[in-house]
Amino acid sequence: MSSDTERPVTMRTSERGAATRGALLEAAKETFITSGFAEAGVTDVVARAGASVGSLYHHFSGKADLYLTLFDEFQKRQAQRTRQAVQEARAAGETDPMPQFLAAARAYLEGCLAERDLAALFLRGDAPPGFEVIMRDRLRQWARRTAALFEHEDALVVVVTGALAAVVQEVTLSDDPEAARRMAEDALRIIGEIRHP
Repeated sequence: MSSDTERPVTMRTSERGAATRGALLEAAKETFITSGFAEAGVTDVVARAGASVGSLYHHFSGKADLYLTLFDEFQKRQAQRTRQAVQEARAAGETDPMPQFLAAARAYLEGCLAERDLAALFLRGDAPPGFEVIMRDRLRQWARRTAALFEHEDALVVVVTGALAAVVQEVTLSDDPEAARRMAEDALRIIGEIRHP
């Protein structure tokens, strides 16, 4: 058989695999949000996805892998949002690190509000064993990226990232999205008033 005839079959197969993987992730997200991670079963996920248990294990190592993949993909979207916000602030001529940080923080909070249920899933504590270590590592990575904005201002980085982490938790877990949005804006205004040398 020629490679010309093999290629479309491979493309269809990989597209089908990607579709199955996407359906499994979407089903896992819905299942974890409604049932919680601990109560959710692999069979619940595959039934919701219209897939087989074998297909789940072809794409993922299990329930924890689904959860961690959802987290990684959410964090990638959040990183893209914040990166774009900083780029836009710089393109508009902003050179002061605090407004750049606030633009990124606002974008991150908007992402939490846009994907409230998913963002809340990661903050509720119902997660695979060891997830808290992953969260702490991500927070440290975020602090290091923030430190790049505020050169040689380690104490300021600790204060603004700590404050923003608390705001993220409050905004994400709030029962009232509009009140959460107002609180986020107030908190960002207060953080922005922190003076740095």
